[in-house]
Amino acid sequence: MFGKRSEFKPTVVEPVSVTPELKVVAESRDPVPPPKQDKRAAEPQKAKAYYDLKKELFAALLESIDVAQLSTLEPAQARIEIGSIANDILAVKKAVISNAVQDELIDDICNDVLGYGPLEPLLARDDIADIMVNGDNYIFIEVAGKVIQTDIRFRDNTQLLNVCQRIVSQVGRRVDESSPICDARLPDGSRVNVIAPPLALEGPTLTIRRFKKDKLTLDQLVGFGAITQEGAEILKIIGRVRCNVIISGGTGSGKTTLLNCLTRYVEPDERIITCEDSAELQLQQPHVVRLETRPPNIEGVGEITMRHLVKNCLRMRPERIIVGEVRGPEAFDLLQAMNTGHDGSMGTLHANSPREALSRIESMITMGGYSLPMKTIREMAVSSIDIIVQAARLRDGSRRITHITEVIGMEGDVPITQDLYIYDMTGEDARGNIIGRHRSTGIVRPAFWEKARYYGEEKRLAAALDAAELSD
Repeated sequence: MFGKRSEFKPTVVEPVSVTPELKVVAESRDPVPPPKQDKRAAEPQKAKAYYDLKKELFAALLESIDVAQLSTLEPAQARIEIGSIANDILAVKKAVISNAVQDELIDDICNDVLGYGPLEPLLARDDIADIMVNGDNYIFIEVAGKVIQTDIRFRDNTQLLNVCQRIVSQVGRRVDESSPICDARLPDGSRVNVIAPPLALEGPTLTIRRFKKDKLTLDQLVGFGAITQEGAEILKIIGRVRCNVIISGGTGSGKTTLLNCLTRYVEPDERIITCEDSAELQLQQPHVVRLETRPPNIEGVGEITMRHLVKNCLRMRPERIIVGEVRGPEAFDLLQAMNTGHDGSMGTLHANSPREALSRIESMITMGGYSLPMKTIREMAVSSIDIIVQAARLRDGSRRITHITEVIGMEGDVPITQDLYIYDMTGEDARGNIIGRHRSTGIVRPAFWEKARYYGEEKRLAAALDAAELSD
């Protein structure tokens, strides 16, 4: 089938015996075992025998197949062909292993050749939020807000680096000694960061931020307890009436997920342009233009920054501009876009509170080299931003929307904000889970009331605010 198979003349090796311990380890592939104190100490010779056999089989397989022909097949057919050849090789080697271990070996090798190696079973799960690979021996995952060590590992750091290169090459990027840091994405939009030696001392480090295959909605966030139904209704109206929104929060707090939820309430006929470092947003509207930054090439030229993209957006007749993450001087261009007729623009940034979000914007604009008075920058931010939504990841791993805050003006040199909806923590239960409640602050006529009335949403807004106050 692959051209080279008929030429394969495997060398005869001593039969490989597999101890009962190896069989147990190879057959128990649950990726979420109980936490171990020392993974290296917990892996006796059994695992070494398994991986040595896998390495032998993989090397022999590469000599037996034509990879160019293999790439033309459908994934399912390619797995069948690889499995057939691998079975022949194992028969010639007279490896004494159980059928379960043999199936596991073949499945692992298919993942190595066609996919992302040991990461494939983790990527197939929809309950994992993060995958963190610290060198070839340590793979951690986050499930339900908790970080757990898995029993999966790579054959060596070379295999791990090959997987990293396979991931980043799909989006036209590279990772090697000359370019050891790289941001990329998987086909499903999951965010990928790779840092390779010599910067990573223990071997390549790979971090994958996963997104659920079924895109979350605000109603589902209500079911998770991230916000109440009344708070979700307020957010729906905010998205509908074209308020300029900044979503603020720490790392892993759910900013991108919340941004995806808010964009569901944008009218389908509006022209939306998104700017991102790695394209993660999953907008459902038909009229969407997605832009992505580009790192410099091997000669150090050709870089396209976020600021370039945001400035170019203004020439593309956008109705809304959405910036995946504001982290530099592009904050100035985004504020200008918000203040020049592109109502309903949105972005995310890292900050611990709504007031800190305004301070961060000032800092990012100042770092861009603008010689503007601080009061001018604050006035620009206050006149551009309507709403700041604060997301937080609490210490028990749960995620909550903790503030829906309006930016309403200046008093002297100080920006004035008012909270519409907040989350109060009241304690924790016996299991360490945070106990709290969302509540209205009693504001019955927010500053964006006129916008709501312009879009015919003032009755819904009043009903949502009344219901929120009654539910306290």
